[in-house]
Amino acid sequence: MKTNKFHVLKLIGIIITIISLFTYCSDDSDTVSETTTSETDTSTSSDDNNNDSDTDSSVSEIGENHEDDDDYVWESSSIVYITLNGSSITVDGEGATVSNTTVTINNAGNYEITGTLNDGQIVVDTEDEETVRLILNEIDVTNSSSAPINIASAAKTIVILSENTTNYLTDASNYVFEDDDDEPNAALFSDDALTIYGEGSLIVNANYNDGIASKDGLIIAGGTISVNAVDDGIRGKDYLIIKNSDITVNAEGDGLIADNDEDTNNGWIIIESGKFDITANGDGISAESNVEITYGDFIIETGGGSNNYLSSSDSAKGIKSSIDILIEDGVFNIDSSDDNIHASYGITIETGTFTLASGDDSIHTDDSIEINGGEINITSAVEGIESPSITINNGEFNINTSDDAINAAGNTTNNLYINGGYMVINCSGDGLDSNGNLTITDGTVILNGPTAQNNSPLDCDGTLSLDGGFIVASGYASNMDEAGSSSSDQYSVLIKLTSSQSAENIFHIENSSGENILTFEPSKTYKSIVFSSSTLSTGTYKIYLGGSSTGTETDGLYENGTYSPGTLYKSFTISSKTTTVN
Repeated sequence: MKTNKFHVLKLIGIIITIISLFTYCSDDSDTVSETTTSETDTSTSSDDNNNDSDTDSSVSEIGENHEDDDDYVWESSSIVYITLNGSSITVDGEGATVSNTTVTINNAGNYEITGTLNDGQIVVDTEDEETVRLILNEIDVTNSSSAPINIASAAKTIVILSENTTNYLTDASNYVFEDDDDEPNAALFSDDALTIYGEGSLIVNANYNDGIASKDGLIIAGGTISVNAVDDGIRGKDYLIIKNSDITVNAEGDGLIADNDEDTNNGWIIIESGKFDITANGDGISAESNVEITYGDFIIETGGGSNNYLSSSDSAKGIKSSIDILIEDGVFNIDSSDDNIHASYGITIETGTFTLASGDDSIHTDDSIEINGGEINITSAVEGIESPSITINNGEFNINTSDDAINAAGNTTNNLYINGGYMVINCSGDGLDSNGNLTITDGTVILNGPTAQNNSPLDCDGTLSLDGGFIVASGYASNMDEAGSSSSDQYSVLIKLTSSQSAENIFHIENSSGENILTFEPSKTYKSIVFSSSTLSTGTYKIYLGGSSTGTETDGLYENGTYSPGTLYKSFTISSKTTTVN
């Protein structure tokens, strides 16, 4: 059993305001490119478990972003055309100047860029308060000493990926800086607010540092983007917003990152929609503040995957937040050498489909976890779900761990609540473990527990309340085995067998009328069974070992059909809420 230090602060709320839902349309004629936008306010409250809590709380707010309704609206008649001719550049219009193979945009406006630049740079350097738009129309820019695109100064820059185009940016492995400057430090770099948008493609090969980076906020609102980077893939220092995009990242550092650690209202990531394929040596998605995912289709591999060794000084988590994570929906395939989903404070999962493999914990926080639905398949992990406070209200779970499956630990006050859902557990450590109270009010728990003597299917240091639901758990009859407390609302029984039973040898309980109460086929060697169900009441019961059933078997449970008796093991009587059969 493993514990973690607890951060005393606890978040109860995140309030965000974001702008979303727009479309883009443009053609080659002298028409106006338009978008429709709407403002949406969403908020989330962490750790609303409908249970008493004595922990303190504070509020952190996600700040505003730089998106405006008119970002995606411009007059095509105002476009300045920049043509890249290998080793030369021509400009048709006002607002940009050329020096050798560098074009510098000095004024706000709309600039369409096309062609190839063998060794050169596109620079934006303006003090204008209006927006600069870079319309990329099949460009291929390489720079042997710096970044292909360097947005040194601008109020806001929007990079537009023209429809049906593929655009390439390749930087140098070593940059040459003037004086003591350390910028740019990415193949597509912006010192100010940056938006990427459109229906085309962008391929970034970053040989020096990051692929795409903004020292302010970064919004990716469309396009197919592929980044290969020797450090981080896509970075928005203050915030990163992604929607309606297809993102592929191969990074030796982190995949997607927002890393402002100086302002509590910054350093956050919002993903509204999109498709993501992220391979990173570091973290897949990492925010210094909050991570909020409305929906997305994610494939994430970090640190070489769950079978790879990770040193204690490294971080290779799938999704990481230094505050809270909210996942509303999505499809998540995460294979990481570190935690799959990790937050310093709270994690809330509303729904989604999760396939998770971890070299450490699968879902971990230092404060609280609330799961309200979804399909969560933890194929391998050291510990499955770990936090001081865990509340599971609904969902389908399949959890396979080398240590504890669900562990409420890491604080002076630890609680595990299961209020619903369907859960199948196969663990080598404790199955359901709480260093405080463990309460089950509803749901189904099917647990194939440890075969070692120092662990048990249910391990509770406080009060074990079995107040509802269906619980069957096999173990190995250690001195830690326990059933529900006498104050539970539902009857429970702990059976300690005199000899171990092989895996798949049926364990059967029937009442005095011969009615089936439990027919269970554990998947591992067992020597004890914990059982609690609304079908139990006061009265006499019989235990059989072995035999067969014509019923339908699901996760080891047989329903309907007829049980053909094996060996009658023992009769026992229930006269109180908890019964132990030795």
